[in-house]
Amino acid sequence: MTSNFYLPIKPIAAIVASVALAACTHTPAERAEIAHARALVLDAHADIVIPSTSKAYLAEGGASKVSAEKLRAGGVDAVVMSVAVGPGPRTPAGDLAARAEADEKLGAVQAMLAAAPDEMMLARSVAEIEQARRAGKIAVLVSFQNARALQGQVSGVDAFYQQGVRIFALNHIGHNDFSDSSRPNYNGDTASYEVTEEHGGLSTLGSAVVDRVNDLGAGMDVSQMSKAATLQTIARSRAPVIASHSNVQAITNVTRNLSDEEIDRIGETGGVIHVAAFGAYLVDLSQQSTLDEIVRVRLKHGLPEAYAYPYELYWELDGAAAKTAFLSEMRGVIGPGSVVDMLDHIDYIAARIGVDHVGIGNDFNHGSGIEGYADASEARAITRGLAERGYSVSDIEKIWGGNFMRVLAAAEQAAVPALAE
Repeated sequence: MTSNFYLPIKPIAAIVASVALAACTHTPAERAEIAHARALVLDAHADIVIPSTSKAYLAEGGASKVSAEKLRAGGVDAVVMSVAVGPGPRTPAGDLAARAEADEKLGAVQAMLAAAPDEMMLARSVAEIEQARRAGKIAVLVSFQNARALQGQVSGVDAFYQQGVRIFALNHIGHNDFSDSSRPNYNGDTASYEVTEEHGGLSTLGSAVVDRVNDLGAGMDVSQMSKAATLQTIARSRAPVIASHSNVQAITNVTRNLSDEEIDRIGETGGVIHVAAFGAYLVDLSQQSTLDEIVRVRLKHGLPEAYAYPYELYWELDGAAAKTAFLSEMRGVIGPGSVVDMLDHIDYIAARIGVDHVGIGNDFNHGSGIEGYADASEARAITRGLAERGYSVSDIEKIWGGNFMRVLAAAEQAAVPALAE
């Protein structure tokens, strides 16, 4: 279904300028300028930088790709920072380590906000995002990724909610006790790489988390879930879902991307798919020669032939030099991706389910960065590309932030009031 567009509050000067220009015919470049000024430019997924973050993911000198300075330079008004944890042992000790990583990242967000109080503010609702916009500040939302950090307890959702988390995703790499992942399990031994499901989608715990997130008025994020888990989450949730950083499987055939069935169901239920600036999930991998080269490089570096995406399990290689050598050679095979590739994925989703159901979630600081869009400072490249492809100012407003705001507002409306206070 096509849902009503949620229109965020805009500065009066930008609205007046856009109305004046709308009265005459304007070029794509002019349309892009109008749209970027009017839109709530929102990145639905970026990773939080802590000391252990791989420098390969970051900007020059190990800097964040979504610093206040870069966000300002790119005209980005809001960013969702992800308290994401990686794979690890499914043991009490492993879960405790995951929680410690999540707590460290929550602390890093608080430090980032404290270091730039005149530039940024924490936003925990649609109203607070609008408040930040009026105050001329960048809104920072906090999301959660990988239910390992819940330590097997649904009540963990409440603890993260109380610390400002408003978007919840159950999966990252590997299945967990709550849900199956789009990127299969492994036990640390590359020889035993597995591709089977464990729960057939959501577990009983996972279903309970979806209910609890709905009750609190937070948003459900299906990125990184298996197909079955995604479809079950959509069916169970009382509010539309988002995919915070997911691309199109029909263009780039990796398990991490969304199938047409998943795309259709997200559209039919009013959700939004946010396309990521991540080369391995953007480029066309259908040529047999490319597929053969991917396998050759993986086997050369001691990784299994089977993979969910070309870089899968590189973190298991022994030592920084081995990791760097593999990444460099694989990047040479598949390329870095480009703004054109990213726009192709946006076009596909918009043509299939409508412009009301597509957004931007870059995954910066965790491998993202493509030709023409290396970090938040280059966000206008996407706006220009959309305008050149014929998207209207209203379309671009929806894609950059309006669609996300509509879904977050719907999630808030689904809350049980006494719980969300």
